[in-house]
Amino acid sequence: MKIRSVKLNNKKKIFEVRASTKKYSFPYVKAKPAPTSEDPITRVYVDIELSREGMTYELASGKTGTVHMEQVLDYNQDPNYLRDLLLYKLTLEVQKRVADSPLAKREIIRRLGTSATQLYRLLDQTNYEKSVDQLVSLLQVLDCDIDLVVRAKSA
Repeated sequence: MKIRSVKLNNKKKIFEVRASTKKYSFPYVKAKPAPTSEDPITRVYVDIELSREGMTYELASGKTGTVHMEQVLDYNQDPNYLRDLLLYKLTLEVQKRVADSPLAKREIIRRLGTSATQLYRLLDQTNYEKSVDQLVSLLQVLDCDIDLVVRAKSA
């Protein structure tokens, strides 16, 4: 996700990040190095070298820090970002299970009732067009039990 603009809000001590149609906030204390009242931010800008997917800030002491858009999305618990993260983690698990499976890929394809191309799309961790349902089906074909665990966040 590309960053369109970034502003400082010293009163709230947050970065105000605008990306596509949404606005996000990111607190100073989450940035590394964290700005302080003795070492404030002197400049912040959308970093072109990060393909506009991050922002860089400079402190009065000369130190610089960078915040990637993924950090901002994670902090704000963006639903689309969290879905993509879940798909990524599930895909990595599926890749491990396929590699360790005694089943041939042709047999997996047959049991899934799909094509080889679709299987390779499911195994591609950069493909976010797939669904959790498809990955669960693939894990079932690989004889895996799937339990969804929901727990409160730890501090």
